Amino acid sequence: MTTVSSTASTTTTAASSASTTTTSGTKTTTSVDWAALIAAQVATKTAQATTIDTKITANEAKISAYQNLQSLLSTLSTDTDSLSDSIVNSLSSSVYGTRAATITSTGDVSASAALSMSIGNGAVTGDHTLTISQIAQAQKVLGSAVSNQTAQLGYAGTFSLGLADGTSADISVTSGMSLVDLADAINAQTSTTNVQASIIQVSSTDFEMVLSATRDNADIVTSSVSGDDVMNDLGVTGSSGGFTNVLQVAQAANFTLDGVPITRNTNDITDVVSGVTFNLLQTTPAGATVNIAIEADTSSIATALQTFVTTYNAFRDFVAGQQTLASDGTVDSASVLFGDGTMRDITTQMEQALNSSIGGLSLSDLGLSFDEKNDLALDTSVLSTTMTNSLDGVISLLANRVTPSSSSLAVVNISSSVPASFTLDLVVDGSGSLTSASVGGDSSLFSVSGNSIIGNSGTIYAGMAFTYTGSTAQSIAITTTSGIAAQINSIAKSSSNTSTGTIQGVISNLQTQDDSMQTQINDINSRAAVYKDMLTAQYAQYQSAISSANSMLDYLSALLNNSGN
Repeated sequence: MTTVSSTASTTTTAASSASTTTTSGTKTTTSVDWAALIAAQVATKTAQATTIDTKITANEAKISAYQNLQSLLSTLSTDTDSLSDSIVNSLSSSVYGTRAATITSTGDVSASAALSMSIGNGAVTGDHTLTISQIAQAQKVLGSAVSNQTAQLGYAGTFSLGLADGTSADISVTSGMSLVDLADAINAQTSTTNVQASIIQVSSTDFEMVLSATRDNADIVTSSVSGDDVMNDLGVTGSSGGFTNVLQVAQAANFTLDGVPITRNTNDITDVVSGVTFNLLQTTPAGATVNIAIEADTSSIATALQTFVTTYNAFRDFVAGQQTLASDGTVDSASVLFGDGTMRDITTQMEQALNSSIGGLSLSDLGLSFDEKNDLALDTSVLSTTMTNSLDGVISLLANRVTPSSSSLAVVNISSSVPASFTLDLVVDGSGSLTSASVGGDSSLFSVSGNSIIGNSGTIYAGMAFTYTGSTAQSIAITTTSGIAAQINSIAKSSSNTSTGTIQGVISNLQTQDDSMQTQINDINSRAAVYKDMLTAQYAQYQSAISSANSMLDYLSALLNNSGN
């Protein structure tokens, strides 16, 4: 508190005839920074809030780091999905189900000119020999020449048009329609009739309409319904109703696959080899063959494994970055997860998975090793050799594998986290139909529908599915293994889950702490605001009192001076 004081001095002057006393008054004041005084005192009340806010900032840095870790693990989970599933049927997304085909030829034929093909996931591998004796084709017929394609034809009538084994539609023609108009009317019904019309210009004065079936090996049929016989008038049909000029006859495709003669109504063959579509392009000369080899596409496995390596290294580099020390040996300020137990547990699980050995194969057989930075590196030449020698072993080393002891039980699907090996007890009725499937006497774990056995939701067998082709009761041992990629996938998926994952649990706890501490800060600041208001009012009173005192000093000084005079 600043004190303001006043002093008075008296001076006496002697004269020969009289004496005079003069009194003068002075005051001193000090300028007071009231705002600074208030701020300093309020700061003592808010110091704790500042300390708490520092803790919140530290938590937010951890939350951000955990979210980065969560994102990296989520990507790792996604990038190992295709490596984790060993099922190779058409419904599987497993990389092991991808297929590649090699097409060669013998004799006087070009393989690519005779055949193209596409292969679905899980197609049966093997070698095939193909000969093509006849290509399927659609019927095409031609009408007579018209001198002007846009001039009015002058015909008025209705005719029916379609394919012999399909649906027909009635086409109505008016006298004002041209050849172009007629073609448009026919094409407007193509989705129903499977017949389309086109116009070819033979010369400057000759235009002819062509009717084409849109399906192979099907004859076009047409007949007059009423009015003019338009198709006959245009020369498409003759007096007997038959076509006058057949450009191309309808015929089926005839070919032989592995010595078996086959006929189809199309050149796009989808139902001969499961998962494979053959596109027949031309016939093969006598003595010539097209040779087809369908194999697992190991290049897809190598690509997926390289993606896994890249993603795992991103995770591993992040973990290493969180263990960084500053030059003075202290923890680097950016290493907010230094020594974090959650991150350490995940890393340890990952390292244990990478050290797995199944069927005599291990990490090195995949061409995988650790470099000087402790990152994974892939040697594709080693991987290629191992896949050539033991592709099945590579699949077992990487993926979840479920192997029944009986060939009567086929695995249709498996879960992302396979349960431990178990025995499946199957019961059939008197006719040999499957009635129940149980494990350890518990029949609630699986549902039976026909010959399908499906793991029930909420059980450890959820996601598993089998088909049973036997007709007697059996107890079938199910052996399960979880490969390297499958284990990594499971760890990454469970850790990064934004609802139930371990990292999310830590993030939620930190966020709860922050919310609680923010409430404390708000309470402290609220009390400090009340204290500030009190100080402001109190100091205003002080300032008013000082102002009044200064005014009184001025007044007293004036009185003294006047009295002296």
